[in-house]
Amino acid sequence: MGDIEELEIAKLGAQADGVSERASGSVFVPYALPGELIRAEIQGTRARLVEVLRASPDRVVPPCRHFTACGGCAIQHLAYEKYTAWKRETVAGAFAARGLDLEVADPVAVGHGARRRAVFSASRDGREVALGFHAANSHDVIDLTECLVVDPGIVQVLPELKAFLAPLVASKGEARVTVIAASNGFDVSVDVDGLGTELPPGQRARLAAGAAELKLLRFSLNGDPVYQSAVPFVTMGAAHVVPPPGVFLQASADAEAAMASLIVEALPKRAKRAVDLFSGMGAFSFALAARVKVLAVDSDKRAIEALDEARRHAQGIKPIETKVRDLMREPLSRKELEGFDLAVFDPPRAGAQAQAEMLAKSKVPAVVAVSCNPATLARDARILIDGGYRATRIIPVDQFLYSPHVEVVAVFTR
Repeated sequence: MGDIEELEIAKLGAQADGVSERASGSVFVPYALPGELIRAEIQGTRARLVEVLRASPDRVVPPCRHFTACGGCAIQHLAYEKYTAWKRETVAGAFAARGLDLEVADPVAVGHGARRRAVFSASRDGREVALGFHAANSHDVIDLTECLVVDPGIVQVLPELKAFLAPLVASKGEARVTVIAASNGFDVSVDVDGLGTELPPGQRARLAAGAAELKLLRFSLNGDPVYQSAVPFVTMGAAHVVPPPGVFLQASADAEAAMASLIVEALPKRAKRAVDLFSGMGAFSFALAARVKVLAVDSDKRAIEALDEARRHAQGIKPIETKVRDLMREPLSRKELEGFDLAVFDPPRAGAQAQAEMLAKSKVPAVVAVSCNPATLARDARILIDGGYRATRIIPVDQFLYSPHVEVVAVFTR
């Protein structure tokens, strides 16, 4: 137990915590808002909100009854206009930390129920199995009965999915359950530590029968497709892409489409070729291929194979060439970048420092950086700007509604 004290909240931190400034340093209080006077139990630099003594006029009733128990959302209690301003300021602050005073647009909104991909946890307490997201600051799993951000079809199938998965959930540890609302149905992939993929024939048959009863398109266990009634696909531009189990997919189709549109808008006039770095399965490659020839590069061989297969069947697109390559270790060189009119990079959270350094030395007329981490994006932007690029647009995309995370599209020109 910590000390309970009254605190004045000065600002909202990058992780959506209220921040109180004391002589001993900053204290971070989840679910507190700027301007509020609160009572909180303090433990080091963290505190637990006990009572709001003076509420902010921007405090609203959270729309989901799981809020504060479920750790999936961090900030449903702030008025929407202030919420979007905070997301924009978070991005602007990351650039300012790199000495870049850039204009940041208001976030592109992605509404309720837009998450087509959700990663849940399943755990057991005696006979009871819980399926949902982790509780806030805990390993406990909140058994979800509703969720505002996830596709409603996914939420609706959760009770049946929980019963189906119960035999796979041990008394210790937990299962990781990825559900994708594909364009033609549900694709479910489960990872259970220590289980392996060599299942007894009887158990495999029971799982297949259960997946059929749930009308799943595909059910995979530890990467092994146990059951498939049809090929699940997601639409990317003119292509139908079949996602291999576990391969990265943007969480929201609406957010993906918004980012792809911003990228296509950045094509220079009379552009003929673009390179899509960290391309994944080709969400941006197929959008660009409606206009120009594309080279798609990624380290994930399965993602590139999925892109290639979809490319063969897509109609009305320009040629797409693919390459498997670890761009973190071996970025495309200045020489290899010659002849491209646009370069796009969408790396993992660590960013693309090595590739940004090569782009900064190149003559590519336009570069678009996409990132889920404003801090590493700002670092990479600094490299491009120091290399002679100018930032022309910085657009947040609120793909992860009510969370501290924000996707950003940044456009640069020579």
